Amino acid sequence: MSSFSVPLSGLTAAQDQLQSVSNNLANINTDGYKDQTASFGDIFFQAGITNGSGDPVQIGGGTKLAATTANFSDGNLNATGVPSNMALQGNGFFVTRENDGLTDYTRAGDFTTDSSGRLVTSNGQLVLGYGAVNGVVTNSPVLQSISVNQDSIAPASATSSFNITANLMSSVPVGTSSSSTFTAYDSLGTPHAFSVIYTNTGTNTWSYSVSLPAADTGGPGANTVVASGNMTFSNTGQLTSPNGTIANINTPLADGAAPLSMTWNLDDSSGNPTITQTASPSSTTATTQNGYSSGTLLNYSVLPDGTVEGNFSNNKSLALGRVAIASFANVQGLVQAGNNNYQETAASGLEIVGVAGTGGRGTVIGGSVEQSNVDIAGEFAKMIVAQQAYQANAKAVTTFDQISQATIAMKT
Repeated sequence: MSSFSVPLSGLTAAQDQLQSVSNNLANINTDGYKDQTASFGDIFFQAGITNGSGDPVQIGGGTKLAATTANFSDGNLNATGVPSNMALQGNGFFVTRENDGLTDYTRAGDFTTDSSGRLVTSNGQLVLGYGAVNGVVTNSPVLQSISVNQDSIAPASATSSFNITANLMSSVPVGTSSSSTFTAYDSLGTPHAFSVIYTNTGTNTWSYSVSLPAADTGGPGANTVVASGNMTFSNTGQLTSPNGTIANINTPLADGAAPLSMTWNLDDSSGNPTITQTASPSSTTATTQNGYSSGTLLNYSVLPDGTVEGNFSNNKSLALGRVAIASFANVQGLVQAGNNNYQETAASGLEIVGVAGTGGRGTVIGGSVEQSNVDIAGEFAKMIVAQQAYQANAKAVTTFDQISQATIAMKT
């Protein structure tokens, strides 16, 4: 009898529901897994039969699996403390590349590094993003792998300006000297110890000279003077001349580095002179300069915009790259490819790749992974419903069988 097809379709639907539930429960500890819900549609055969009112007369033909829908809401965060781990909070997917060049998308951020120091998924796929040159992230449309190799070097930066905060004692005899010292770096990252000598030349006037050891310049004698001049102070101890800066302090070097060309900033950020002349003893309280030596990578962290920021031995922080985040017009159109990966389809639309926190994309949480968003209580409730549906349809099959047997018995 054709009536058997109706409860049999119900049995199949209940099995599909149980399979969906069991798959969700099996992946409850799968990082980045998204809960799946099976949806069903009824089956009606078209017929030309109508009643006296012209309304169609139809008997249902059963049910079928209509769709599976993923719940892309955020899962809970698990703080791992592993710097390569990342969690997305909000819309989007990390972009990865398989060995065959195929692009995949994932929410599972349990990334690690390969033997070359590149960020990879737990399955060995490369994590893609934007590269960085000398700490500046490039926005090339061609995505590339991101390296956090411990052999990375932060290049040196030559000193181009310095500042000294000092006081010169106003009551010292003419000819009395005081000094300040600071370290500057050349283009190779080599440090050079500079000395600034202040000598009282009269009321409210001092001379100055900037020098460094002659061995650094290859010159004769003990020291090489690279700048000199005079300073004038007001009767309140404020520097009146030079005004603001002493520029073009040029220093040839013997180590093969480019000559140092520095500016001595005489004011602080508020425009107040940092060299004063008061009755207090001569002293230097602070020196600053903007150069630094090269450094090796010590560790790294991931910022909310996906920037992988390296911390180097020279106390500098430079961008090593930035992970890319892809979004889609219809995330339900993505197809699951296994291993926590999704792939693009015509239904999902093309990927729209950009920076985390922009264009509706979520933000990245470093040192964490996103857990599965499966709700155990909800899955058990769906399991009970599916079990009861299976039992009910099985009872309908039994009933149809009894009717069939009775019909056959009528002929004997």
